[in-house]
Amino acid sequence: MKKLFILLAVSVSSLVLFAQPKPSFKTVEWSKNVTIYEVNVRQFSESGTFKALEAKLPELKSLGVGILWLMPINPIGEKNRKLPLGSYYAVRNYTGINPEFGTEAHFHDMVNKAHEMGMKVIIDWVANHTAWDHPWVVTNPEYYTKNEKGEMIAPVEDWADVVDLDYSNDGLRRDMIESMKYWVKEFDIDGFRCDVAGMVPIEFWNSARKELDKVKPVFMLAEAHEPELQTHAFDMTYGWQFKDYFNQIAQGKQNADSLRKYLQNKEFKHYHKNNYRMIFITNHDENTWNGNEYKRLGDAYQVMSVLTFTLPGMPLIYNGQEAGMTQELKFFEKDPIQWKNHPNRELFTKLTALKRDHPALWNGEFGSTLTFQTTSDDQNVFSFSREIDGDGVQIVVNLSATEKTITLKSLGFEGDAEDLLSGEKLKLKTGTKIKLAPWSWKIWGKK
Repeated sequence: MKKLFILLAVSVSSLVLFAQPKPSFKTVEWSKNVTIYEVNVRQFSESGTFKALEAKLPELKSLGVGILWLMPINPIGEKNRKLPLGSYYAVRNYTGINPEFGTEAHFHDMVNKAHEMGMKVIIDWVANHTAWDHPWVVTNPEYYTKNEKGEMIAPVEDWADVVDLDYSNDGLRRDMIESMKYWVKEFDIDGFRCDVAGMVPIEFWNSARKELDKVKPVFMLAEAHEPELQTHAFDMTYGWQFKDYFNQIAQGKQNADSLRKYLQNKEFKHYHKNNYRMIFITNHDENTWNGNEYKRLGDAYQVMSVLTFTLPGMPLIYNGQEAGMTQELKFFEKDPIQWKNHPNRELFTKLTALKRDHPALWNGEFGSTLTFQTTSDDQNVFSFSREIDGDGVQIVVNLSATEKTITLKSLGFEGDAEDLLSGEKLKLKTGTKIKLAPWSWKIWGKK
Protein backbone atom coordinates (compact mmCIF):
# COMPACT_ATOMS: atom_id res chain seq x y z
CA MET A 1 0.00 0.00 0.00
CA LYS A 2 2.85 2.39 0.78
CA LYS A 3 4.35 1.99 -2.68
CA LEU A 4 0.91 2.57 -4.26
CA PHE A 5 0.52 5.77 -2.25
CA ILE A 6 3.84 7.07 -3.56
CA LEU A 7 2.83 6.39 -7.14
CA LEU A 8 -0.53 8.07 -6.65
CA ALA A 9 1.13 11.13 -5.13
CA VAL A 10 3.47 11.43 -8.09
CA SER A 11 0.58 11.02 -10.51
CA VAL A 12 -1.33 13.84 -8.84
CA SER A 13 1.76 16.05 -9.04
CA SER A 14 2.08 15.27 -12.76
CA LEU A 15 -1.57 16.09 -13.35
CA VAL A 16 -1.08 19.49 -11.75
CA LEU A 17 1.89 20.12 -14.01
CA PHE A 18 -0.06 19.20 -17.14
CA ALA A 19 -2.85 21.57 -16.05
CA GLN A 20 -0.58 24.57 -16.73
CA PRO A 21 -0.92 26.35 -20.11
CA LYS A 22 0.75 24.51 -22.95
CA PRO A 23 3.07 26.70 -25.06
CA SER A 24 1.42 28.03 -28.22
CA PHE A 25 4.53 27.25 -30.28
CA LYS A 26 6.45 24.02 -30.88
CA THR A 27 9.98 23.97 -29.55
CA VAL A 28 12.59 23.06 -32.17
CA GLU A 29 13.34 19.33 -31.99
CA TRP A 30 17.10 19.83 -32.13
CA SER A 31 16.96 21.20 -28.57
CA LYS A 32 15.57 18.00 -27.10
CA ASN A 33 18.79 16.46 -25.73
CA VAL A 34 21.48 19.13 -25.82
CA THR A 35 23.68 20.93 -23.33
CA ILE A 36 24.01 24.71 -23.56
CA TYR A 37 27.45 26.31 -23.18
CA GLU A 38 27.88 29.99 -22.30
CA VAL A 39 30.77 31.76 -24.04
CA ASN A 40 32.25 34.95 -22.61
CA VAL A 41 34.05 35.85 -25.86
CA ARG A 42 36.26 38.52 -24.25
CA GLN A 43 37.65 36.13 -21.65
CA PHE A 44 37.46 32.85 -23.61
CA SER A 45 40.94 33.31 -25.05
CA GLU A 46 43.96 35.61 -24.83
CA SER A 47 42.87 37.34 -28.06
CA GLY A 48 39.16 37.36 -27.18
CA THR A 49 38.08 36.90 -30.79
CA PHE A 50 35.63 34.90 -32.89
CA LYS A 51 38.60 33.28 -34.65
CA ALA A 52 39.98 31.99 -31.36
CA LEU A 53 36.54 30.63 -30.49
CA GLU A 54 36.23 28.99 -33.89
CA ALA A 55 39.56 27.23 -33.34
CA LYS A 56 38.21 25.71 -30.11
CA LEU A 57 34.95 24.44 -31.61
CA PRO A 58 36.26 20.86 -32.11
CA GLU A 59 37.12 20.77 -28.41
CA LEU A 60 33.65 22.00 -27.46
CA LYS A 61 32.10 19.44 -29.80
CA SER A 62 34.06 16.64 -28.11
CA LEU A 63 32.85 17.96 -24.75
CA GLY A 64 29.32 17.36 -26.01
CA VAL A 65 28.13 20.95 -26.38
CA GLY A 66 24.90 21.36 -28.39
CA ILE A 67 24.14 25.10 -28.12
CA LEU A 68 26.67 27.91 -27.96
CA TRP A 69 25.30 30.96 -26.15
CA LEU A 70 27.49 33.97 -26.84
CA MET A 71 27.33 36.87 -24.42
CA PRO A 72 26.58 40.17 -26.25
CA ILE A 73 28.63 40.63 -29.39
CA ASN A 74 27.50 44.20 -30.19
CA PRO A 75 29.67 47.35 -29.97
CA ILE A 76 29.91 48.66 -26.40
CA GLY A 77 29.00 52.23 -25.50
CA GLU A 78 31.75 54.71 -24.62
CA LYS A 79 29.69 57.38 -22.87
CA ASN A 80 29.48 56.63 -19.12
CA ARG A 81 31.45 53.42 -19.75
CA LYS A 82 32.41 51.39 -16.68
CA LEU A 83 36.18 50.86 -16.36
CA PRO A 84 38.43 50.38 -19.41
CA LEU A 85 36.42 47.96 -21.57
CA GLY A 86 32.85 48.53 -20.40
CA SER A 87 29.92 46.16 -20.05
CA TYR A 88 28.83 43.88 -22.87
CA TYR A 89 25.28 44.83 -21.89
CA ALA A 90 25.74 48.52 -22.80
CA VAL A 91 24.86 48.13 -26.47
CA ARG A 92 25.76 50.99 -28.81
CA ASN A 93 24.48 49.40 -32.05
CA TYR A 94 22.03 46.48 -32.27
CA THR A 95 23.13 45.49 -35.78
CA GLY A 96 26.87 45.92 -35.30
CA ILE A 97 29.77 43.69 -34.24
CA ASN A 98 32.09 44.55 -31.37
CA PRO A 99 35.41 45.21 -33.15
CA GLU A 100 37.27 43.64 -30.18
CA PHE A 101 35.88 40.30 -31.32
CA GLY A 102 36.48 40.60 -35.07
CA THR A 103 34.46 41.37 -38.16
CA GLU A 104 31.10 40.35 -39.59
CA ALA A 105 32.95 37.88 -41.82
CA HIS A 106 34.65 36.34 -38.78
CA PHE A 107 31.31 35.92 -37.04
CA HIS A 108 29.81 34.39 -40.21
CA ASP A 109 32.69 31.91 -40.35
CA MET A 110 32.31 30.93 -36.71
CA VAL A 111 28.54 30.37 -37.00
CA ASN A 112 28.94 28.38 -40.21
CA LYS A 113 31.66 26.21 -38.66
CA ALA A 114 29.51 25.53 -35.59
CA HIS A 115 26.61 24.55 -37.83
CA GLU A 116 28.84 22.24 -39.87
CA MET A 117 29.80 20.50 -36.62
CA GLY A 118 26.18 20.09 -35.54
CA MET A 119 26.12 22.85 -32.93
CA LYS A 120 23.63 25.72 -32.74
CA VAL A 121 24.40 29.37 -31.93
CA ILE A 122 22.29 31.83 -29.93
CA ILE A 123 23.31 35.38 -29.05
CA ASP A 124 22.63 37.50 -26.01
CA TRP A 125 20.02 40.20 -26.67
CA VAL A 126 19.74 43.33 -24.52
CA ALA A 127 16.25 44.71 -25.18
CA ASN A 128 15.66 46.58 -21.93
CA HIS A 129 18.19 49.39 -22.39
CA THR A 130 20.92 50.79 -24.62
CA ALA A 131 24.21 52.59 -24.15
CA TRP A 132 23.96 56.37 -23.74
CA ASP A 133 25.62 56.84 -27.14
CA HIS A 134 23.26 54.59 -29.09
CA PRO A 135 22.03 56.54 -32.17
CA TRP A 136 18.41 56.34 -30.96
CA VAL A 137 19.28 58.71 -28.09
CA VAL A 138 19.56 61.45 -30.71
CA THR A 139 17.33 60.23 -33.55
CA ASN A 140 14.50 58.74 -31.49
CA PRO A 141 14.47 60.19 -27.97
CA GLU A 142 10.82 59.12 -27.71
CA TYR A 143 12.10 55.53 -27.42
CA TYR A 144 13.46 56.21 -23.91
CA THR A 145 12.00 56.44 -20.42
CA LYS A 146 12.18 59.90 -18.86
CA ASN A 147 11.80 61.30 -15.37
CA GLU A 148 9.49 64.13 -14.31
CA LYS A 149 12.06 66.64 -15.63
CA GLY A 150 11.99 65.03 -19.07
CA GLU A 151 15.49 63.54 -18.64
CA MET A 152 16.42 60.07 -19.82
CA ILE A 153 17.20 57.70 -16.97
CA ALA A 154 19.00 54.45 -16.20
CA PRO A 155 16.74 51.43 -15.55
CA VAL A 156 18.49 50.74 -12.23
CA GLU A 157 20.58 53.23 -10.25
CA ASP A 158 23.68 51.04 -10.37
CA TRP A 159 23.42 50.67 -14.16
CA ALA A 160 24.69 54.17 -14.87
CA ASP A 161 26.22 53.13 -18.20
CA VAL A 162 22.83 52.42 -19.83
CA VAL A 163 19.53 54.23 -20.48
CA ASP A 164 16.08 52.66 -20.10
CA LEU A 165 13.85 51.96 -23.12
CA ASP A 166 10.12 52.80 -23.09
CA TYR A 167 8.07 49.96 -24.59
CA SER A 168 4.88 52.01 -24.72
CA ASN A 169 6.31 53.30 -28.00
CA ASP A 170 5.22 51.22 -31.00
CA GLY A 171 8.12 52.46 -33.12
CA LEU A 172 10.61 51.09 -30.60
CA ARG A 173 8.90 47.71 -30.66
CA ARG A 174 9.05 47.56 -34.47
CA ASP A 175 12.70 48.62 -34.63
CA MET A 176 13.74 46.19 -31.91
CA ILE A 177 12.08 43.24 -33.66
CA GLU A 178 13.65 44.23 -36.99
CA SER A 179 17.06 44.35 -35.32
CA MET A 180 16.55 40.83 -33.96
CA LYS A 181 15.41 39.54 -37.34
CA TYR A 182 18.57 40.98 -38.90
CA TRP A 183 20.76 38.46 -37.06
CA VAL A 184 18.59 35.52 -38.05
CA LYS A 185 18.44 36.60 -41.69
CA GLU A 186 22.03 37.72 -42.17
CA PHE A 187 23.95 35.31 -39.94
CA ASP A 188 21.58 32.33 -39.64
CA ILE A 189 21.76 32.32 -35.84
CA ASP A 190 19.43 29.92 -34.07
CA GLY A 191 17.91 32.09 -31.36
CA PHE A 192 18.45 34.48 -28.49
CA ARG A 193 19.19 34.59 -24.78
CA CYS A 194 17.23 37.66 -23.67
CA ASP A 195 18.76 39.75 -20.91
CA VAL A 196 16.54 40.76 -17.95
CA ALA A 197 13.54 39.54 -19.94
CA GLY A 198 11.17 40.14 -17.05
CA MET A 199 11.86 43.90 -17.24
CA VAL A 200 10.46 44.06 -20.80
CA PRO A 201 6.69 43.78 -21.39
CA ILE A 202 5.63 40.23 -22.14
CA GLU A 203 3.49 41.46 -25.06
CA PHE A 204 6.67 42.56 -26.81
CA TRP A 205 8.27 39.15 -26.43
CA ASN A 206 5.10 37.42 -27.66
CA SER A 207 5.14 39.57 -30.81
CA ALA A 208 8.88 39.14 -31.31
CA ARG A 209 8.62 35.36 -31.14
CA LYS A 210 5.90 35.28 -33.81
CA GLU A 211 7.90 37.51 -36.14
CA LEU A 212 11.18 35.64 -35.65
CA ASP A 213 9.59 32.26 -36.30
CA LYS A 214 8.40 33.58 -39.67
CA VAL A 215 12.06 33.91 -40.66
CA LYS A 216 13.23 30.66 -39.08
CA PRO A 217 12.09 28.58 -36.09
CA VAL A 218 14.21 29.90 -33.23
CA PHE A 219 15.08 28.89 -29.68
CA MET A 220 14.40 31.54 -27.04
CA LEU A 221 15.92 31.67 -23.54
CA ALA A 222 14.67 34.24 -21.01
CA GLU A 223 16.83 35.53 -18.21
CA ALA A 224 13.76 35.33 -16.00
CA HIS A 225 11.76 32.65 -14.20
CA GLU A 226 8.11 33.73 -14.65
CA PRO A 227 6.13 30.79 -16.12
CA GLU A 228 3.89 33.08 -18.21
CA LEU A 229 6.91 34.02 -20.36
CA GLN A 230 6.87 30.44 -21.65
CA THR A 231 3.29 30.46 -22.94
CA HIS A 232 3.83 32.40 -26.18
CA ALA A 233 7.45 33.60 -26.25
CA PHE A 234 10.20 31.57 -24.59
CA ASP A 235 11.24 27.93 -24.78
CA MET A 236 13.35 28.13 -21.64
CA THR A 237 13.64 30.18 -18.46
CA TYR A 238 16.34 30.39 -15.79
CA GLY A 239 16.18 27.77 -13.05
CA TRP A 240 17.53 30.14 -10.41
CA GLN A 241 15.53 28.27 -7.79
CA PHE A 242 17.60 25.13 -8.33
CA LYS A 243 20.86 27.07 -7.99
CA ASP A 244 19.60 28.51 -4.70
CA TYR A 245 18.73 25.07 -3.34
CA PHE A 246 22.08 23.66 -4.47
CA ASN A 247 23.91 26.46 -2.61
CA GLN A 248 21.82 26.08 0.53
CA ILE A 249 22.12 22.29 0.64
CA ALA A 250 25.90 22.50 0.22
CA GLN A 251 26.01 25.03 3.07
CA GLY A 252 23.86 22.87 5.37
CA LYS A 253 20.88 25.24 5.28
CA GLN A 254 18.59 22.84 3.36
CA ASN A 255 18.62 19.11 2.63
CA ALA A 256 17.48 16.53 0.09
CA ASP A 257 13.94 16.61 1.40
CA SER A 258 13.81 20.40 0.89
CA LEU A 259 14.65 19.95 -2.78
CA ARG A 260 12.05 17.21 -3.14
CA LYS A 261 9.36 19.42 -1.58
CA TYR A 262 10.29 22.35 -3.82
CA LEU A 263 9.86 20.18 -6.90
CA GLN A 264 6.54 18.74 -5.70
CA ASN A 265 4.98 21.93 -4.41
CA LYS A 266 6.37 24.62 -6.72
CA GLU A 267 8.27 23.52 -9.82
CA PHE A 268 5.81 20.89 -11.04
CA LYS A 269 2.84 23.13 -10.33
CA HIS A 270 4.14 26.31 -11.94
CA TYR A 271 5.64 25.01 -15.18
CA HIS A 272 4.19 22.92 -18.00
CA LYS A 273 6.07 19.76 -18.98
CA ASN A 274 6.92 21.43 -22.31
CA ASN A 275 8.57 24.38 -20.54
CA TYR A 276 12.33 23.96 -20.52
CA ARG A 277 14.19 25.12 -17.42
CA MET A 278 17.90 25.94 -17.61
CA ILE A 279 19.65 24.30 -14.66
CA PHE A 280 23.10 25.43 -13.57
CA ILE A 281 25.52 25.81 -10.70
CA THR A 282 27.18 28.89 -12.22
CA ASN A 283 27.02 31.41 -15.06
CA HIS A 284 28.65 34.77 -15.82
CA ASP A 285 26.68 36.62 -13.12
CA GLU A 286 27.14 33.97 -10.44
CA ASN A 287 30.83 33.60 -11.18
CA THR A 288 31.67 37.31 -11.19
CA TRP A 289 29.36 38.70 -8.52
CA ASN A 290 28.53 35.80 -6.16
CA GLY A 291 31.72 33.76 -6.20
CA ASN A 292 32.92 30.67 -8.02
CA GLU A 293 31.17 27.36 -7.47
CA TYR A 294 33.94 26.03 -5.22
CA LYS A 295 33.36 28.85 -2.74
CA ARG A 296 29.58 28.42 -2.85
CA LEU A 297 29.36 24.62 -3.06
CA GLY A 298 32.64 23.31 -1.67
CA ASP A 299 32.99 19.55 -2.13
CA ALA A 300 29.39 19.37 -3.40
CA TYR A 301 30.16 21.05 -6.74
CA GLN A 302 30.30 17.80 -8.74
CA VAL A 303 27.18 16.15 -7.33
CA MET A 304 25.24 19.36 -7.98
CA SER A 305 26.56 19.29 -11.56
CA VAL A 306 25.22 15.74 -11.87
CA LEU A 307 21.78 16.99 -10.85
CA THR A 308 21.86 19.69 -13.54
CA PHE A 309 22.15 16.91 -16.14
CA THR A 310 19.59 14.52 -14.68
CA LEU A 311 16.74 16.68 -13.35
CA PRO A 312 14.14 17.76 -15.97
CA GLY A 313 15.65 20.72 -17.80
CA MET A 314 18.63 21.76 -19.91
CA PRO A 315 22.07 21.78 -18.27
CA LEU A 316 24.34 24.82 -18.63
CA ILE A 317 28.13 24.76 -18.68
CA TYR A 318 29.79 28.16 -18.22
CA ASN A 319 33.08 28.41 -20.11
CA GLY A 320 35.94 27.32 -17.89
CA GLN A 321 33.92 24.94 -15.70
CA GLU A 322 35.38 21.99 -17.60
CA ALA A 323 38.85 23.31 -16.65
CA GLY A 324 38.00 23.60 -12.96
CA MET A 325 38.13 27.39 -13.22
CA THR A 326 38.46 29.12 -9.85
CA GLN A 327 38.75 32.59 -11.39
CA GLU A 328 35.96 35.03 -10.80
CA LEU A 329 36.19 36.64 -14.21
CA LYS A 330 36.37 40.41 -14.24
CA PHE A 331 33.40 42.00 -15.97
CA PHE A 332 34.78 45.29 -17.30
CA GLU A 333 38.42 44.34 -17.85
CA LYS A 334 40.42 41.74 -19.74
CA ASP A 335 40.81 38.59 -17.62
CA PRO A 336 41.27 35.52 -19.87
CA ILE A 337 40.38 32.05 -18.64
CA GLN A 338 43.39 30.01 -17.49
CA TRP A 339 42.75 26.77 -19.33
CA LYS A 340 44.08 23.53 -17.81
CA ASN A 341 43.30 19.84 -17.61
CA HIS A 342 40.85 18.94 -14.86
CA PRO A 343 38.65 15.92 -13.93
CA ASN A 344 35.59 18.05 -14.70
CA ARG A 345 36.26 17.66 -18.42
CA GLU A 346 35.85 13.89 -18.29
CA LEU A 347 32.81 14.17 -16.00
CA PHE A 348 31.05 16.71 -18.22
CA THR A 349 31.85 14.70 -21.35
CA LYS A 350 30.19 11.64 -19.79
CA LEU A 351 27.22 13.69 -18.58
CA THR A 352 26.58 15.39 -21.95
CA ALA A 353 26.64 11.94 -23.59
CA LEU A 354 24.25 10.63 -20.94
CA LYS A 355 21.87 13.51 -21.66
CA ARG A 356 22.17 13.04 -25.42
CA ASP A 357 21.78 9.25 -25.55
CA HIS A 358 19.03 8.56 -23.00
CA PRO A 359 15.53 9.67 -24.06
CA ALA A 360 14.39 9.43 -20.43
CA LEU A 361 16.60 12.48 -19.72
CA TRP A 362 15.53 14.53 -22.74
CA ASN A 363 13.92 17.94 -22.40
CA GLY A 364 10.26 18.93 -22.25
CA GLU A 365 7.78 16.88 -24.24
CA PHE A 366 10.61 14.81 -25.74
CA GLY A 367 11.65 13.30 -22.40
CA SER A 368 10.05 11.91 -19.27
CA THR A 369 8.77 13.39 -16.06
CA LEU A 370 10.41 12.63 -12.74
CA THR A 371 9.21 9.98 -10.29
CA PHE A 372 10.44 10.28 -6.73
CA GLN A 373 11.81 7.12 -5.13
CA THR A 374 12.42 6.46 -1.45
CA THR A 375 15.38 5.33 0.64
CA SER A 376 15.95 4.77 4.32
CA ASP A 377 17.31 8.34 4.60
CA ASP A 378 15.21 10.71 2.51
CA GLN A 379 16.40 13.69 4.56
CA ASN A 380 19.88 13.42 3.07
CA VAL A 381 19.58 11.13 0.05
CA PHE A 382 17.70 12.26 -3.05
CA SER A 383 16.44 9.42 -5.23
CA PHE A 384 14.38 9.59 -8.41
CA SER A 385 13.83 7.80 -11.69
CA ARG A 386 12.90 8.83 -15.21
CA GLU A 387 11.55 6.43 -17.84
CA ILE A 388 10.14 6.66 -21.36
CA ASP A 389 9.69 4.17 -24.19
CA GLY A 390 11.69 1.47 -22.44
CA ASP A 391 14.60 3.71 -21.51
CA GLY A 392 14.95 4.02 -17.75
CA VAL A 393 17.41 5.92 -15.57
CA GLN A 394 17.60 5.70 -11.77
CA ILE A 395 19.51 8.42 -9.87
CA VAL A 396 20.54 8.30 -6.21
CA VAL A 397 22.63 11.14 -4.74
CA ASN A 398 24.00 11.74 -1.27
CA LEU A 399 23.36 15.42 -0.57
CA SER A 400 25.32 15.50 2.66
CA ALA A 401 28.91 15.80 3.85
CA THR A 402 28.84 12.41 5.61
CA GLU A 403 29.02 8.85 4.30
CA LYS A 404 25.63 7.13 4.14
CA THR A 405 24.70 3.45 4.07
CA ILE A 406 21.12 3.35 2.90
CA THR A 407 18.43 0.91 1.84
CA LEU A 408 16.69 1.42 -1.50
CA LYS A 409 13.04 1.23 -0.47
CA SER A 410 11.62 1.84 -3.96
CA LEU A 411 13.02 1.93 -7.49
CA GLY A 412 11.84 2.97 -10.92
CA PHE A 413 12.89 -0.43 -12.29
CA GLU A 414 14.47 -3.62 -11.01
CA GLY A 415 16.68 -6.32 -12.49
CA ASP A 416 19.80 -6.10 -14.64
CA ALA A 417 21.24 -2.60 -14.59
CA GLU A 418 24.43 -0.74 -15.42
CA ASP A 419 26.18 2.19 -13.81
CA LEU A 420 25.96 4.63 -16.70
CA LEU A 421 29.17 6.47 -15.79
CA SER A 422 31.45 3.63 -14.65
CA GLY A 423 30.00 0.79 -16.74
CA GLU A 424 29.68 -1.50 -13.68
CA LYS A 425 26.95 -4.18 -14.08
CA LEU A 426 24.64 -5.05 -11.19
CA LYS A 427 21.18 -6.30 -10.25
CA LEU A 428 18.84 -3.71 -8.79
CA LYS A 429 16.05 -4.63 -6.40
CA THR A 430 14.19 -2.95 -3.61
CA GLY A 431 15.75 -3.62 -0.24
CA THR A 432 19.30 -3.42 -1.58
CA LYS A 433 21.75 -1.64 0.71
CA ILE A 434 24.36 0.66 -0.79
CA LYS A 435 27.12 2.84 0.62
CA LEU A 436 27.40 6.42 -0.61
CA ALA A 437 30.46 8.57 0.01
CA PRO A 438 29.83 12.22 0.95
CA TRP A 439 28.43 14.22 -1.97
CA SER A 440 28.42 11.16 -4.26
CA TRP A 441 26.01 9.74 -6.81
CA LYS A 442 24.82 6.63 -8.58
CA ILE A 443 23.21 6.69 -12.03
CA TRP A 444 21.85 3.35 -13.22
CA GLY A 445 20.28 2.42 -16.52
CA LYS A 446 18.33 -0.65 -17.64
CA LYS A 447 20.34 -3.43 -19.26
